[in-house]
Amino acid sequence: MKSRLKSANACCHSVQNLLSSCLLSKNSKIKIYRTIILPVVSHGCETRSLTLREERRMRVSATRVFRIFGPKRDEVTREWRKLHNEEINDLYSSPNRVWVIKSRRMRRAGHVARLGETRGVYMVLVEKQEGKRPLGRPRRRWESNIKMNVQEVGC
Repeated sequence: MKSRLKSANACCHSVQNLLSSCLLSKNSKIKIYRTIILPVVSHGCETRSLTLREERRMRVSATRVFRIFGPKRDEVTREWRKLHNEEINDLYSSPNRVWVIKSRRMRRAGHVARLGETRGVYMVLVEKQEGKRPLGRPRRRWESNIKMNVQEVGC
């Protein structure tokens, strides 16, 4: 996950001049974000499980990207001011990165569930692994993430 966020930051810095330009509209900047930066972060997200710390890092990096879009001029005092996180989320109603990853993971789980029983991917999902697990708290698995996402959605 760290490498995905680093490459997304590199992409963000490569288009920083476009995102901070006042010549482009807000919708154009969001389209640039969706076509250049968001695919870099979400590449291969269907197969990995996210911890809460990684989800928080993704939200922070998305907010950082939207801060590049620039400050906002207050209509009453006519001064430029930095936007708060809630204002950024309301102003740039772009899809939440974590939500995008969860929806893609659910879509992938649907594809795997519809595969035949002879397919290798289906066998890996259904079969239980042999051997002992290490001591301590068990790591979150892909299957447990799918179950949590189904509960969140309410299916």
